[in-house]
Formats: sequence, structure tokens, C-alpha cells
Amino acid sequence: MKELQFDYTLPRYAFSKVAGRLMPSQYWNSKFSCLRVGEGPEPELPNEEWVKVKVKYGGICGSDLNLIFLNDSPSASTFASFPFTIGHEIVGEITGVGSQVSQLNSGDRVVIDPILSCEPRGFSNLCPACREGHFSLCDHKAEGNLSPGLLIGSCRDTGGGWSSYLVAHKSQVFKLPHEIEDLNGAMVEPFSCALHSVLQNPPTKEDTVLVIGGGVIGICIIAAIRSLDIDCKIVALVKHNLQAEFARNYGADEVIFLRKSTYTHDLAKSFNGKVLKPIFGPEVIQGGADIVYECVGRKQSINDGLRFSKSGGKVVLVGLAGIMDGIDWTAIWLNELEIKGSFAYSTEDYQGKRVRTFDIAIELMRLGKVDLSPLITHRFPLEDYREALITASNKGTRAAMKVVFEPQNKEE
Repeated sequence: MKELQFDYTLPRYAFSKVAGRLMPSQYWNSKFSCLRVGEGPEPELPNEEWVKVKVKYGGICGSDLNLIFLNDSPSASTFASFPFTIGHEIVGEITGVGSQVSQLNSGDRVVIDPILSCEPRGFSNLCPACREGHFSLCDHKAEGNLSPGLLIGSCRDTGGGWSSYLVAHKSQVFKLPHEIEDLNGAMVEPFSCALHSVLQNPPTKEDTVLVIGGGVIGICIIAAIRSLDIDCKIVALVKHNLQAEFARNYGADEVIFLRKSTYTHDLAKSFNGKVLKPIFGPEVIQGGADIVYECVGRKQSINDGLRFSKSGGKVVLVGLAGIMDGIDWTAIWLNELEIKGSFAYSTEDYQGKRVRTFDIAIELMRLGKVDLSPLITHRFPLEDYREALITASNKGTRAAMKVVFEPQNKEE
């Protein structure tokens, strides 16, 4: 089967770092880059508690682009095993079932929670985080009967969504009801990321919320808040017209464009705040949002998240911030801000019960509270991966939101 793999070696990494800065296409368009396309065998079930899944759609996530552009912190490499097949946003169909799997059958349409926590790794004595349902905080991401890997899409034993087939443990597999068509199902994983952020840091109806970033996760944050029937004020800070359109459609009350000369004053006006001018450097904001969901993970967006949070407010870091200089931490102690990280999905307190995030996402889609399939603007076969990556990394010029692969099997 055809697959797109990330193959770290020091020579490949060094070549990509140098050549990619001169010509970004060298990150994926050279036989010396870390991204490698090839034909490989279908992955085998690690044991009888696993299933094989034929991929219908495999999403391209911002974290995948960070990986290809070599923007990840080196610390992330401890939770990966090379070479691995990329792709953790997956909707597919079960084609093989282990003998110890019940309630899942060949032909079932499914989505995958890709986190490789204690149970997929073969630990019967779960770590404290997994016992509480906090699978994304598992202590055993690099241990057990699988090679190291934070999730499917970073472990060499499981395959990934950028291929025709992968394997998943029965605890990771969620059936799609007939009310949810495949394209909406392809959005369950990113929507679950947003739901986790919101359910762990819920706004009240009296709050003003700022969502920084109009990409898929930013729009999903807005959709999550509204699908949970939280009637707060939502202000979205976006870069592109398409992002603004989606932000409004999914429930933002106000949309502000990231225009250098105006956005600071536009946001301050929206929050009834004041703009103060220091002796030099960016303006200081007095007054801001109750909760800021930072969904970009860049220096400017993090600085904006801190300075546009009101005194005593909360900043939720949803974007994949790595190593970066130039963050002004003054607002944290001056305004006694709460800073909260958010990663992936988990088990949530929902309607008086403890419920897996994926189950909540699927139920909200089944009930018609949210349909995220319009966010999928581009689909490519794996053979056109170069064009897919160019589109996904140039969203403004390509009018793109979510880009997905449609793996093609030669036998079909």
C-alpha cells in the first residue's frame, strides 16, 4: 500500500533544515527530506484486541505541518518511533477484527481516538492519569508492547491516516451512526480537541471569549461553545476572508481581522478596554476577554493572548506552541492571569456523567447540533501529496481550511 512516512535521520534532518529555509518545497519534494513516500505492507494486528481499519479520509493537521516543517520541539521526539506513517485524523471502515474484540465488526464505519495510552500499550495496571480517564496525560507513552508514540500517526507499529490501512486498539475505536456522513466524521478528531478545551475551561453566558486564530481548531472552538448551548459573547481574531465567513457561520458575534495597523484598537473597542502606549513596543491593553483560546501557537498570538486577557482572566493554550523567544510574561503576574494548556481529548464531565470526548463529539453531530463537513475544502489522493501539502500550508492564497487525503487502493 502507498504511505507517507516521516523518517528522521540526522542527515535528512540537516538537509531539510538548510534546504527548506531556502525553498520550502524541499521539506517534502526531495529524496533527502524527512518526508518519504513509498509502498509498504499493510500493518498487522499487534494482538487479538486490535482491529484493522481501511482509511476513507485522513486529515492534514497543523501539527502534521509543524512536523514536516521541522518546527516541533526536540522533546517531542521522545514520544515517536521512526519511521512512522503520518496522520491521526481518521475516518474509515473496519476490515479485520481480533478474536478478543466484541461490539465491533468488519464493515463498521468508525473514527479513531489516536492516543496510545496504557490500554493500547498492554498495561493492565493503568497509570493514575488513565485510571481517571485522562488518556492524553498517560505516563506510558514510550513504554509497553508498542514502540514509542504519542498517538497513531507517530508510532511505527500502527500505521497512520496518510496510508490505506492502519490498526487500532478496540478502546480507540468509535462507531459512526448513520446520521453522520463520512466528511463530518473526518472532523470528529479536531472537533474533540476543541470540545476538550472548552469543557475543561468552560465560559459562562456572562463571559466574553476571544478566539485567536481562524483555522480549523479556532472555528471548532466557536462551534463547540455554540453546540454546548453556551450563550456567551465570542470575538474571533482571523487573518483571511474565508476564516471570517466560517467564524460568523458557526456563531462568532464579532470578527476582527489581524491587520497590524488596526486590530489592537478594534479588539480593545470590542472589550470596552483602553489602549495604553508604552515608551516603546506593543500597546498595552487595560481590559480584555474573560477567556482567551489561543489556537495558533506562534509568538505574536501568544503575546496577544496575554495582553488581551482581562485582569484575573484565563488564557487557554490550544495552539501547538514550542520553543520561542520574545514572549512578554509581564501580563501574567501583573494581571494575575491563569494559563492553562490543552492537549487532544480525554474524558469529560458532561451532563452529570463522565464521558469520552469522542462520544460527546459524535452525539452532538448525531443530534444535528453541529456539522463541520463544510470546513473540508480540499481532498487529494495520496499520489498528489505535494499539491495537498502546498494547499494546506498556503491557506490564504488557496482559500483552504481543512485538507484531507483520500487514500486510493490499487486493488479497487
